[in-house]
Amino acid sequence: MKAIALTTYGGPDVLRELELPTPEAGPGEVRIRVHAAAVNPTDAMLRTGVYAARTTDVPPPYVPGMDAAGVIDQLGPGADGRLSVGQRVVALVVPAGPRGAYAEQIVVPAESVVPAPAGTDHAEASTLLMNAATARLALDTLALPKGATVAVTGAAGAVGGYTVELAKADGLTVVADAAPHDRDLVRGFGADHVVDRGADVAARIRQLAPDGVPGLVDGSDQREEAVPAVADSGALVALRGWQGPAERGVTVAPVFVASVRGDTALLDTLRRQAEEGVLSLRVAKVLPASDAAEAHRLLEAGGLRGRLVLDFS
Repeated sequence: MKAIALTTYGGPDVLRELELPTPEAGPGEVRIRVHAAAVNPTDAMLRTGVYAARTTDVPPPYVPGMDAAGVIDQLGPGADGRLSVGQRVVALVVPAGPRGAYAEQIVVPAESVVPAPAGTDHAEASTLLMNAATARLALDTLALPKGATVAVTGAAGAVGGYTVELAKADGLTVVADAAPHDRDLVRGFGADHVVDRGADVAARIRQLAPDGVPGLVDGSDQREEAVPAVADSGALVALRGWQGPAERGVTVAPVFVASVRGDTALLDTLRRQAEEGVLSLRVAKVLPASDAAEAHRLLEAGGLRGRLVLDFS
């Protein structure tokens, strides 16, 4: 099968099209013929070696990718009875060596697979799970009561946008940041208040919430710059592993989406919310899988609104 992989860490050009053995579904697993794989910042972090410590016992090649959409073509023994061969599905993939979403066929635990949202194509469907599950995990970690206020940085991005939409569905008041050209986009997600993004975002949030907000999801990875926006004894959710320290009793809570890869009920709820229009599936551009290096260059250039998607059809 064709896969996009790397054998050494580095820039986008380390991504190569390789022929790898076709995987077979084992007990409790399914094999998916991938038609689309979303390109996420975590894929670039794998490519550059940020996660190298996690792969010391796994030889290359390494296949990136955490989001796949396609059709089940094999069920392993004891695979979940929810799923069937020929079914259109999406999967939350945790890359390990040659097991990543950038491949024509992938094998994943059945518990990490749910039906593709009705009415979507493969590219749209592939943009859902990893980012929406991260947003859901972030909000669940904050556990704010209905009516409370949450702040979201990086609100125009994939995780940030989903966080705003899910927070509104939870009955929260949302203060979000945006560049001037993204204000209408972020308001469209349902944000109650939009402030200018940037280094002084905490001060701007404090203008709306003088005592600070009880919870903040740091989608733009501003870390110490975002902490002053949080109320005393409040909490900040970090998406890229930052653990603080903070101040004034503020808790810093790193979240890792791999922790919910087996939470089928959570993943299926996100699928349903996409069908209902609670979550907006945004595709920035679809590229042939062979153009994965270009996709990573576009990702690193920034300014995308929606996800880049690799086409494996």
